[in-house]
Amino acid sequence: MTTATAPLINGALAAAEAGVVPATIRKWVQLGHLVPAGRQGRAQLYRLEDVFAAERAARRT
Repeated sequence: MTTATAPLINGALAAAEAGVVPATIRKWVQLGHLVPAGRQGRAQLYRLEDVFAAERAARRT
């Protein structure tokens, strides 16, 4: 699957997939570890691969 066709997920699902609480997803965005890939209404959407990359980055710090 290519990045362009990867499904986008909301913050709650991203948190569940990474095993963290939604506030952690928001914190990763604030720290620059994670960049939203899109929006649906007011909700920010993320690529799952980006969420896992942010998780690895957060663990390194």
